Amino acid sequence: MHALLVRVRESFWFLPALLGVVAIVVAQLLVTLDREVLDGQVPAVPFLDALSAGGGRSILTTIGTAMLTVAGTSFSITISVLATTSSTYGPRLVRNFTADRANQLVLAAFTSTFLYAMVVLRTVHTDVDDGDAFVPVVAIHVAVLLAVLDVGVLVFFIHHIASSTQITSLQRQVQTDLRAAVDEAYRDGDDERRTIEPVIVPEDGWYAVRAASDGYVQSVEWRTLTAWTVRNDRLVDVVATPGRYVIQGDVVVRVRVRADGDQADRSRDDDSTPKIDAAAARTLRAAVVLGTARTPVQDVEFALQQLVEIAVRGLASGSNDPYTAVSALDMATPVLVPLWRDRSAVTALLGPDGTQRVLQHWPSPEDLVAGLFATVGHYGAGQPLVERAADRLAERLEQQAPGHRRGLVAVPRGRRDDADGGPPT
Repeated sequence: MHALLVRVRESFWFLPALLGVVAIVVAQLLVTLDREVLDGQVPAVPFLDALSAGGGRSILTTIGTAMLTVAGTSFSITISVLATTSSTYGPRLVRNFTADRANQLVLAAFTSTFLYAMVVLRTVHTDVDDGDAFVPVVAIHVAVLLAVLDVGVLVFFIHHIASSTQITSLQRQVQTDLRAAVDEAYRDGDDERRTIEPVIVPEDGWYAVRAASDGYVQSVEWRTLTAWTVRNDRLVDVVATPGRYVIQGDVVVRVRVRADGDQADRSRDDDSTPKIDAAAARTLRAAVVLGTARTPVQDVEFALQQLVEIAVRGLASGSNDPYTAVSALDMATPVLVPLWRDRSAVTALLGPDGTQRVLQHWPSPEDLVAGLFATVGHYGAGQPLVERAADRLAERLEQQAPGHRRGLVAVPRGRRDDADGGPPT
């Protein structure tokens, strides 16, 4: 369910569709209110000028045409920004624009106003049309109010697009995603739901749940898995962590179906292969959400990779912008320093009784930091600004490092070679 909500939130159609339905319903309700006013069952609304049928149609037609035109223009601007951002900072950052709630709201405001105007327009009649003149005065004035508000939305959209395309805004959004992913996967100690203590995984007694399709593991429904293990008194080992690419038939989840010392399990068909029922296998398989691309929702390596990619593209020969790389390293600092100082990867989710129920396999902080410095050290070699920024980050990590991480930070000094292995252009 959580994965579905994330996909809906990041879609560019959901909010416009939702507000469009609301606009149609509100239009019908206000038209009904106008009919009640016309019949004398409801007092007339003061301060609203009477309108002729021709005048009402002209107003609604103008509003509808203008809103559809502005919506198309806004959508074109958004697509242009997506194309520019994709080519300049990396195609994986396009998600940040489609998931931007402000962009969704702007498109929703224009399209819902258009739908509202069209629904009200169809109710305007003259005596010549059907012998029963009707002009929904209240609904038309509300349409005018919506048009005025949409002017403000348009001004906001221009400001928002200009702000969101700045590199610092993009880096800030990526930093937010990275912090959320780190908070999910790393803790500074055990709590009532998670543990960072090492887990000894038994070698036998497991049933393998295999992938039914190909794709990247975008997220895992941890709550679903924990609830299932508690109900069935099982232990689940999530083999396919977020960010891993699996093909059909790969093991994504293992279920412990035989306790230590047991020679057989009643859920097995034979003495050698443990089994679980088909319904349980479907539940466990569905908890591992696959997709065509990686997302930073739970994939901490990809979240950090996005920030590193901005830095690498800034160092490309076509851009030659070391300041972007310096800014990316600075943005990574407030997330990596607390992680390096006092956090460890979560190893298992606990049940209500404190028993280990779901085993997790997150990358270690050492691997994350080593990967960052390896990439920046390779592409940033020969760039004094970038090398100094990497040194500053390394010094901060070393100053904050606990005893077992002392001396592990090293900034590699690679040779910059644009002809072979240089930053992508």
